Amino acid sequence: MKKINRLMTNICSDNLAGSKTFYTKLFDFDVNYDSDWFVHLISKDSQLELGIIDRFNDMVPKDFQHKPAGFYVTMVVDNADEIFEIAKAENFEVVGEPADTFYGQRRFLLKDPDGTLVDVSSPIPGFSF
Repeated sequence: MKKINRLMTNICSDNLAGSKTFYTKLFDFDVNYDSDWFVHLISKDSQLELGIIDRFNDMVPKDFQHKPAGFYVTMVVDNADEIFEIAKAENFEVVGEPADTFYGQRRFLLKDPDGTLVDVSSPIPGFSF
């Protein structure tokens, strides 16, 4: 069987401290490991993981050390508007303000300190197609 035991996204960073602050202030991540080349974040319920790695570390092949393009990270939360208010208070870069979507999500977009697009979404209560 082709069982997956764990899935973790790693974001390449020019600013480990700034990225760590961004993800821990907005979402329920705790720092599980912190070094000068890698930060491992884990959700308070230990179900979700996010890695932040120094973009120019030898672990990252040279062809992949560029700024992110062609993907984004989605964080599904209970209340996107609440996270939006925190993001504004922290002066994080908002790309798109909260809006309801045709598919039943309330969402807004941020850019993390490394240029990664972050979609913050929450289900619209009572929505059905």
